[in-house]
Amino acid sequence: MHTEILASDQESAIDQALDLLRRAQVVALPTETVYGLAGSALNAEAVANIFSVKERPSFDPLIVHLPNMSWLEQVAEIPDEGRILIGKLLQDLWPGPLTVLLPRRDIVPDLVTAGLPRVALRMSAHPFFSRIITAFDAPLAAPSANRFGRISPTTAQHVFEELNGRIPLIIDAGRTRHGLESTIIAVKGNRIGIFRKGPITAEKLSEYAEVDDHTSNRTISAPGQLASHYAPRTRLRILSDRDEFSPPPYLRVGLLAWQNADFDAHFTATRILSPTGDFKEAAANLFLFLRELDNLDLDLIVVEKVPNQGLGAAIMDRLTRAAARG
Repeated sequence: MHTEILASDQESAIDQALDLLRRAQVVALPTETVYGLAGSALNAEAVANIFSVKERPSFDPLIVHLPNMSWLEQVAEIPDEGRILIGKLLQDLWPGPLTVLLPRRDIVPDLVTAGLPRVALRMSAHPFFSRIITAFDAPLAAPSANRFGRISPTTAQHVFEELNGRIPLIIDAGRTRHGLESTIIAVKGNRIGIFRKGPITAEKLSEYAEVDDHTSNRTISAPGQLASHYAPRTRLRILSDRDEFSPPPYLRVGLLAWQNADFDAHFTATRILSPTGDFKEAAANLFLFLRELDNLDLDLIVVEKVPNQGLGAAIMDRLTRAAARG
């Protein structure tokens, strides 16, 4: 299969994407988080194509993107107990990088939710994704546009490296804004449970209600919960104390540093997430720099811990899962 890359400012890109989506094909589209592999969420054939292209196991559910709020209660039920809180969250944080788990309706194929009773719903704030899904006028499933378990793509070139020959179309809209996948939550009564950390932080959510952390749950109940995920091919190790680590001379070692790299000469290659200590900059650079280091034929990538607060908690979540592969 020939993979074509089109710029998002071309009308032909919209026409081609819509034509493919309407024929149950999958295309790579930009979102504000990472690039997504989009297919019709209500078409079982399209959903199966997503799983096949990504080599994604069927027990790992997908996120469903909605074109507008009128679709919310067509695909999900909003429990009376949490309706007010859910309404406030969606009013303030949609469209944006927030995914909400809600009881699914029968219209949603079993494969989308991996047979689970809840469906993960989001509304993207990316202008091009919004144009496509509005014109499509139906929900799209859109997990990250990479092979399962690998580093999520933040540029169209990353998608091409991962899926060239597997999909017909990639829409290029430059680098993604956030660089991390959406925060996934569920509301129970007057409490918010976080099932995946992301750009909407626990601190932000605590402005609405008490927050519980479910990200370490071993039972899969939402996308992105596997212990090993977001992993480079190169072995990755998180440093408890960078000052105590010196690369052996016989190994090619890359360093992913938090703010500075005072002794970068000891390493084969170095990337700095944010020289100013800005969490948003670090998050946007995380997958980009991991992929760059992974392409350098290194023996090991070592990563300096990021402060585990705010958006830093989401960064550390991705790094911990990337390192779990050992």
